[in-house]
Amino acid sequence: MTEGTFKVQRTGMRPKLAVSGGGRGVVGHAGARLLADVAEVTGLARGFGDALAGLRQRRPVHEPGRVAVDLAVMLADGGEAIADLGVLRHQPELFGQVASDATGWRVLDSLDTVALARLRQARAAAREVAWAQTCEIRGRLPASVAAGREVPGLVLDMDATLVICHSEKESATRTWKKTFGYHPLLCFLDNTGEALAGLLREGRAGSNTTADHITVLDEALAQIPDAHRHGTPLLIRTDGAGSTHGFLAHIRGLREHGIDARFSVGAAITAAVRAAIEQANDWIPAINTDGALRDGAEICELTGLADTSGFPAGTRLIARRERPHPGAQLSLFDTVNGMRHQVIATDAPPGQGSLQFLEARHRAHARVEDRIRTGKATGFGRFPSRIFAINQAWLQLALTGIDLLAWTQTLLLDGDLARAEPKKLRYRLLHVPARIARTARRTWLRIADGWPWAEEIITAFTRLASLPRPLS
Repeated sequence: MTEGTFKVQRTGMRPKLAVSGGGRGVVGHAGARLLADVAEVTGLARGFGDALAGLRQRRPVHEPGRVAVDLAVMLADGGEAIADLGVLRHQPELFGQVASDATGWRVLDSLDTVALARLRQARAAAREVAWAQTCEIRGRLPASVAAGREVPGLVLDMDATLVICHSEKESATRTWKKTFGYHPLLCFLDNTGEALAGLLREGRAGSNTTADHITVLDEALAQIPDAHRHGTPLLIRTDGAGSTHGFLAHIRGLREHGIDARFSVGAAITAAVRAAIEQANDWIPAINTDGALRDGAEICELTGLADTSGFPAGTRLIARRERPHPGAQLSLFDTVNGMRHQVIATDAPPGQGSLQFLEARHRAHARVEDRIRTGKATGFGRFPSRIFAINQAWLQLALTGIDLLAWTQTLLLDGDLARAEPKKLRYRLLHVPARIARTARRTWLRIADGWPWAEEIITAFTRLASLPRPLS
């Protein structure tokens, strides 16, 4: 046995192995090359390069824009720290020349407010290309679905989450849950799973802060291409934190700028609303996510029974009551009545769907919880620095990584992989090993024979090669 080689004894029914270093031409994370190439074909890589061109030093070895793209690819691939750039850096035959950890830190440190604004503009430009490519090869953008029906237009879901910090970080504070960390506010596009916007905030930031909701919504709208922003119905969904009068008035005001925006938000059960619920007698069965009737759940419109003067004109209130499931949090009102109650406010006019559909459409907002959960596994579940500005930059690159995953699935994949959460996508496609082979002046990436998803990976690379490119 040569030096550096050791034997692995048979354990159970597993084959006996002899393990050594020195393997050549073998790469891991071969599928992650799709993410890097999607950044190229959508123009994101070039856009980031132009956005950060002013940060270049003399004859830099690594362009700042390229470093930012590599960080986003690393986060989309499941990396959690800047040191995980090493997975890309030590495979130059697959990912090219990747910057050192120190260079990655320097680029993050240089991303001030102006640079981040330019990166957001580059993301918006790349999104326009990605959507145009999607419409060309798929015929249209994916639709948001509720109760087994398509929701017309685009659906924007906003929600905040807590990110716990286990060390002292600038602007990390005590949260409303008595933990310690940040309280970012985020906006996702339900149609595709793209991360449109995010705002990193102190842990003590309020859940229903009107100014923050307006900031994030405006940044999200700026990410939507003009043709869709002004030519497509937009539905903005939030939980009760978004039901402030100022935020709803802002959504209503968007119509004055040619944006057909409407809202569906959770509403507080005030004394007047409780009284309206007790008076209501037109309860009808609620429906499930598949459109079938839901046993034990009923809904009723309260618009004519409850005061809506604090809401924009035309706002409707819809109440839902349901037998509480074990562990449900109940108010005193719920305890007395024996049913769990929830109320939503929407400015959907009559004719845009039945009462049952409007209520089910709002409950589909719960999908944003999955977006946040998987987003935390794609970069913003932990922040690398004690400096708040660096963590702000990290959040924007995490959102970029989420976009790369969404574009890869929409443009290149079908079936289960097109709908898979990042963890499954990484396990089956992104982290697959392969061998680099060079023949006849061509470089081949050979996926392991017998890999169950090899055909899907090959098809994805084939589609990638045939995607229409933006004009330079």
